[in-house]
Amino acid sequence: MSDEQLDQAMLFEVVENQLADNYPKQVTETLMRLRMTGNSRDEAIELIACALAPEMIDVIEHQQSFNLDRYAAHLALLPATPWLEDDV
Repeated sequence: MSDEQLDQAMLFEVVENQLADNYPKQVTETLMRLRMTGNSRDEAIELIACALAPEMIDVIEHQQSFNLDRYAAHLALLPATPWLEDDV
């Protein structure tokens, strides 16, 4: 398994844990919204993981605190992912 797949698998696991815990609640709300607009569950989880990734990078690589407000803002923008375009 490549590092990218491992990272992706870790992100998916974190999202699934957030859904199971219903925390933050915005994750469950976002999953429901994305599903209602025609995304499969897998597509929705992948999009949520895209919103989670910048937070995990800040925590793991930059030793910063998890920014719940920014994560919630990114979740609200899905399926658009403008923060990914900033990195290109």
